[in-house]
Amino acid sequence: MNPNQIAGDAQAKFTGAAQHFGEELKKVRTGRAHAGMLDGVMVTAYGTAMPLNQVANVTAPEAQLLQITPFDPTNIQAIATAIRDNPTLGLNPSDDGRVVRVPIPALTEERRREYVKVVSGKMEDAMVVLRNIRHDALDGISKAKKDKLVGEDDAKRLEKQVDEAMSKAKGDIEAAAKAKETEIMTV
Repeated sequence: MNPNQIAGDAQAKFTGAAQHFGEELKKVRTGRAHAGMLDGVMVTAYGTAMPLNQVANVTAPEAQLLQITPFDPTNIQAIATAIRDNPTLGLNPSDDGRVVRVPIPALTEERRREYVKVVSGKMEDAMVVLRNIRHDALDGISKAKKDKLVGEDDAKRLEKQVDEAMSKAKGDIEAAAKAKETEIMTV
């Protein structure tokens, strides 16, 4: 691999890791209802497991309510069951034959603190991914230096680029986690 590509690839991976962390944060509950809360729900429809957003339209008409309108009304029981049986959500949907309504209970102080811990755990996982990407990139640079594909000065420059990209991704992840914690703790 071209030594200059190593830094570019690492930068792309850092950005991807930060975006993945952002997507993971969307799944963590706050006090308000939002359609992204149900992103991980898989519904058994037509004999196969499908993501909820492929079998229904999810909206949040109120701050404490989600409304799911299935594209095919025959899937309404499967949708309600999939939401009810998802242990990470802890929600109890009800349906009226046309739409599924999911009331979102208000978070207690204890529950809010648990969610902050979940965010911290996800942030630590993201940091481990960043460190692994950095480690792989620096190994690639040192191997290129050892194989005489890149000089000493170029190797230092590439290492600095990798470190700067990691610092930026780390800052993005920390800022997103801090914002999510603030959102969770806001009553």
